[in-house]
Amino acid sequence: MSDPSDRSPPPHTAAKPAAASPDTERLARVIARAGLASRREAERWVQEGRVEVNGVVVWHPGHPVDPARDHVKVDGKPLPPPPPLVYYLLYKPKGTITSREDPDGRKSVIDLVEGLPERVEPVGRLDFNTEGALLLTNDGDLAHALTHPARGVPKRYLAKVWRTPTEKTLERLRRGVYLEDGRTAPALVRVVDDTEAGNCWLEITVTEGRNHLVRRMLETVGHPCNKLRRESFATISIRGMERGEVRALSAEEVARLRDIAEGKDPALAGHAFKYKKGFARPKAQANKPLSRKKAQRRRLSGRSGGPGGKGGGGRKGSGGPTGGGNG
Repeated sequence: MSDPSDRSPPPHTAAKPAAASPDTERLARVIARAGLASRREAERWVQEGRVEVNGVVVWHPGHPVDPARDHVKVDGKPLPPPPPLVYYLLYKPKGTITSREDPDGRKSVIDLVEGLPERVEPVGRLDFNTEGALLLTNDGDLAHALTHPARGVPKRYLAKVWRTPTEKTLERLRRGVYLEDGRTAPALVRVVDDTEAGNCWLEITVTEGRNHLVRRMLETVGHPCNKLRRESFATISIRGMERGEVRALSAEEVARLRDIAEGKDPALAGHAFKYKKGFARPKAQANKPLSRKKAQRRRLSGRSGGPGGKGGGGRKGSGGPTGGGNG
């Protein structure tokens, strides 16, 4: 394969991918699933002319590919088979970035998980000066769903703020405050504890992923934050973990994430009703149509105001021909 720097995309093919079919996937997605790069990196590789499909250089990241039939090469090498899907939680320490590379040479969270056998990517971002829960996975589809704005994935923070907000200020945060990029979505906010210096700790849960969102919200209402920790992401908590520690998620936690990614209420995610062993399940009752006699009896019962047309069970002759009243 020739040097991609000597190539330039053909003007008539660079802007639009080929037609897709039900069995195809986006080229960048196939590359990312092979564990070579993140989806964004894979898109850049395609646009740089480093990727071939069936011997032809493809320039559009959205080019449809059938993984079972098409032969994809990156820098002249075939794609490896996709690795098993893995899911981890990192207690991100303060002073680390969530991207792989940084022009300023700052430490990345990827440096903390170099010992993992699989290539993983952070799910979303966490600010340089913020610590706490950060999911890592090679499941690009799940990561994309959990960071999509429409999902409203809950992110719970603990913030140390200047002075204690009044109930009126807390209500402003709960309803949403106006920032330079628009009004924030409703949030859950409560005072957790007061400090001896007259400041306090707030617990705040948001469902958006805007940059520096929590810090900007608190500064807007006059209570700037000097310490911020994300306690949980999509209900997955760092409780019991130390800074810099990484652990694999349990099967129940992964199921919870999948439920939330599909739009299920986070409070119900991961909880499937199961019958206890040894207890019989109730049989479904067929909705059989009524016989003619039963249907006629039910109509007569409805007209007379009681079962059997006897006036609701009253005594015979107690107030009229049908026993339905006292005169």
